[in-house]
Amino acid sequence: MTKTAIFPPGSEEQAKLVKVSPGIVSGDHVFLTGITGSLPDGTMPKTAEDQFRHAFEKIGAVLGEADLSHDAIVEMTSYHVGIHEHFDLFNDIRCEFVSDPFLAWTAVEVAGLRRAGALVEIRVVASLSP
Repeated sequence: MTKTAIFPPGSEEQAKLVKVSPGIVSGDHVFLTGITGSLPDGTMPKTAEDQFRHAFEKIGAVLGEADLSHDAIVEMTSYHVGIHEHFDLFNDIRCEFVSDPFLAWTAVEVAGLRRAGALVEIRVVASLSP
């Protein structure tokens, strides 16, 4: 089976430095690397709301490179630091980006994430099939 890496504009150089692809097209699916709400310069937004919204916008940018939108997501796993402190806010923002039929979702609390200051990392699988 072939695999094709996808890179939103401006992400390829950094992704190749750490040897990871923001997204991989394989078969009828697109698999995204875990995405945080970090800004292009690597810093983390000051508020949880900005982090969560930016993470979903970054997911949209990767999917857009495969001519997809958030509606193509079939499965999402979110990893949270302090899930009980921000779950309702995260879910409210998530609901702005999903539509019926809704994706399968697992939310997991973790002790920490690779990106300092990140409250969430989101991994998704999207379908290329209509």
